[in-house]
Amino acid sequence: MIVFLNIIKDFPRYLWSGWGAISSIFLFIALWEFGHQNYGELILPAPKETFLRLLNMLSNEGMWQEMQITVNRALWGFFISAVLGSVFGLLAGLFATASMMSRPIVTILMGMPPIAWIVLAMIWFGMGDKTVIFTVVVASFPIVFIGALQGTRTLENHLKEMADSFNTPLLMKLSDIYFPHIFSYIFPVWIAALGMSWKIVVMAELLSTADGIGAALAAVFFKLVVA
Repeated sequence: MIVFLNIIKDFPRYLWSGWGAISSIFLFIALWEFGHQNYGELILPAPKETFLRLLNMLSNEGMWQEMQITVNRALWGFFISAVLGSVFGLLAGLFATASMMSRPIVTILMGMPPIAWIVLAMIWFGMGDKTVIFTVVVASFPIVFIGALQGTRTLENHLKEMADSFNTPLLMKLSDIYFPHIFSYIFPVWIAALGMSWKIVVMAELLSTADGIGAALAAVFFKLVVA
């Protein structure tokens, strides 16, 4: 009952935040239309025409199949990078030596452009799912790793000392001290890695596969060039 009353009390705040998000979308569409009016159909198609074309594409069963292929690859790549990045990041955060040794390697991985990984993956794995998933993993892994590492390294020592002084059970330490702090670092990087996975998988499909949304974009581009 108390939770329900709190939701009712805070509802105007949630409603206002929702209207703010909706207004930002309409502002984006207005700027889009402004750009269309100034630069023309070739440079920036009109929002109305774009949405109509999108609805037409979504009515095609083949497009849903291509989307499913792309989503599966993106989710597999994200899942692998999230698990590996979280586990190795937490382990590296527990030991100062491992943390210092891993930072240069992760920095190099962060600096490598995804297109370079795509080319290498095409040489190693050929044209197919492995190339796309590998590229997603290697591009998203450093983001998750750094978040997990920082979450572990920034855990305040006085909280651990206080928990030890009160002989707090291990399960309570994990649920009330360690997990909330580390999760506050890991969850944002998971979101960032998920967005990165979607962008990388489309680019990788554009160059290395014959199916998926990226391959469909490549086919459309080829038709425009030929025309």
